[in-house]
Amino acid sequence: MRVLIVDDHPIVIAACQALLADEAEMIVTAAADAAGGLASFAAEAPEVCVIDINLPTVSGLELAQQILGKDAEARIVIFSINDDPVFVARAVDVGVKGYVSKSGDPNDLVVAIREVGKGGTFLPSRSRGDAPVADPSVAANRLAQISAREARILHLLVAGQTLAEIAKLIGVSYGTVANDTAIMRHKLGVRSTRELVQLAAGMSTNLPS
Repeated sequence: MRVLIVDDHPIVIAACQALLADEAEMIVTAAADAAGGLASFAAEAPEVCVIDINLPTVSGLELAQQILGKDAEARIVIFSINDDPVFVARAVDVGVKGYVSKSGDPNDLVVAIREVGKGGTFLPSRSRGDAPVADPSVAANRLAQISAREARILHLLVAGQTLAEIAKLIGVSYGTVANDTAIMRHKLGVRSTRELVQLAAGMSTNLPS
């Protein structure tokens, strides 16, 4: 399995190479920035890309989007010091299949590469929907916690508006709407915007005005 590591810190790259050295089936290459990562992806055709979220000039998520634009089947693991569920949700929205915290167990990276390499996913446990919202009273309590702008976005999503249309309607950027939507997914314990809309539509009477 060919694995591409994209990270601007030589020590991190060296640590990843050392960690994966015992994995006989893994052939590791590395790049220090997005341009190098994109070039290496084109040249090496790795089965899995491990990308630092905080790259210089172009972020890891932007690089992931560029790679997926060239190959929609690309398998990408984001490697980040930040395991905030909002960042995880944004990565999943981009199309990333794995997310590993640099502050976690080093073996998580090995497991993530294997899982993503065979077509699976690997996400932090608290981003996998640990707290179910099947109980209507739980969902209602969570809906009460969203802000006025988030509520307006939810109303518009339920009405069938796209994120881009919502951004124009409420006078904010697309990125702001996408970020608010990711935050709401975390608050309500759902994984996708579709699930968010389904939950909100089913409890429309409980949505803040």
